[in-house]
Amino acid sequence: MAGIWNLPIVYICENNHYAMGTAQKRHAHNTAFHQRGDLIPGLYVDGQNVLMVREAIKFAGEYAKKNGPLFLEFDTYRYHGHSMSDPGITYRTKDEVAEVRQTRDPVEICRNMILKHSWATEAELKDIEKSIRKRLDQEVEQIRKDPFPPKEELYTDIGVTKGHYIRGVNIETSIQIPEGGH
Repeated sequence: MAGIWNLPIVYICENNHYAMGTAQKRHAHNTAFHQRGDLIPGLYVDGQNVLMVREAIKFAGEYAKKNGPLFLEFDTYRYHGHSMSDPGITYRTKDEVAEVRQTRDPVEICRNMILKHSWATEAELKDIEKSIRKRLDQEVEQIRKDPFPPKEELYTDIGVTKGHYIRGVNIETSIQIPEGGH
């Protein structure tokens, strides 16, 4: 429908190369996901590179406004499994994860670009990191001291508007705080 109506929409696939418990090459005949949109053009983007992601998103927004839908495949990697029941160690090796950390880690890619282009010095980056860690430590300390919100706040600011219809739900009667606040 997006192609037929030439809608200005950008589809994004975050491809971390693994499904729940298996590598993508074991469950997908065509793993070049950006090529699977038939008549909707697609682009491959290194999702580990923050500048490539920024530029791809800028391009995609402008493209879609003028030409219609576009599909972006962000090539990423996840260091851990999907959940506690999927620790991510049965279908890949520790060496694989270590290699990605060494060669494709987004923070290191960005750090190396900053240094290579002299956008900041090593000392400036260390100072920035220390400042961020200090601020995070202060914020975590504050969060731990903050009281839990009262039960009356449970259903506030959830974005429901008058006239919004969800099949089988009466919005006026569905938002009620149960007895006991659970």
